[in-house]
Order: sequence, then C-alpha cells, then structure tokens
Amino acid sequence: MAISQAELFKILGVETRIRIIELLKQKGPLGVNELSDELGVTPSAVSQHLKILKHAGLVRNERKGYWIPYAVNEEALEQCQELLSKVCTCGCKGTGNVREAELGASDDKLVLLKKWETELQRQLNEVRCRIEGLERET
Repeated sequence: MAISQAELFKILGVETRIRIIELLKQKGPLGVNELSDELGVTPSAVSQHLKILKHAGLVRNERKGYWIPYAVNEEALEQCQELLSKVCTCGCKGTGNVREAELGASDDKLVLLKKWETELQRQLNEVRCRIEGLERET
C-alpha cells in the first residue's frame, strides 16, 4: 500500500466506506448507482468515497462500456487484516478464536458468547456465498 497506516485507519474510519466495502464483498462488483441505491446516499457522494477507496488501493474498477463496476481488492484487504492483527490487543492474533481474557472479564458471558456466535455465523454465510459463486462458475 502506498498510504501510511494512519491514513488507512482514517480512510476506514468513515462508516459509508466500510458499508461500501461490505456491499462489494457480499454482492460482487457494483456500479455507483447500484451502491447509491443500496446505501441511500447520492451517487456523487458514493463516487467521492470510491475515489478515496481506490486511491488507497482498497477497491478497483474496470470500465465495461458505459458501466464502471467497482470491486474489492482482496490483496489490499488481506494486508489491512494483517495490519489490524498486529495492532489488535485482544490476543486473538487474527485467528478469530474466543478471547479468553475478554470472556473472563465479562459480567455477562452468555451475551458476549452469543454476540460472537452471531458474528461467526455472518462470516460463515459469507464464505458459503463465495463457495456457491465459485461452484456456479465451474
């Protein structure tokens, strides 16, 4: 990445940009108008966010006639994950394992475990969708 770590955190500190990345991960390549409809944000605002994300290398695009679909840059997102794993203090080291210290300090372990279960279920559903997409391609 050509941008500093601090700049990356600043870029990812905007909720709309995170939502754009999530939509692109879930639905695959989308154009500005499709993203605008999904987010309930003007196309010009979406374009500005995409410009910043593209400059950071987090998304890429390739013109297809009049349509310009944007997609996530998987390699850049993996680098972000590695960076976050280095600065993360939860002790999971990016593995997603249950963080025993956090669980031990929790007043309501059941609520915390259910929260983690929901997050893991969401991630599992994303993986299943990707597998299904790859199987349809073959």
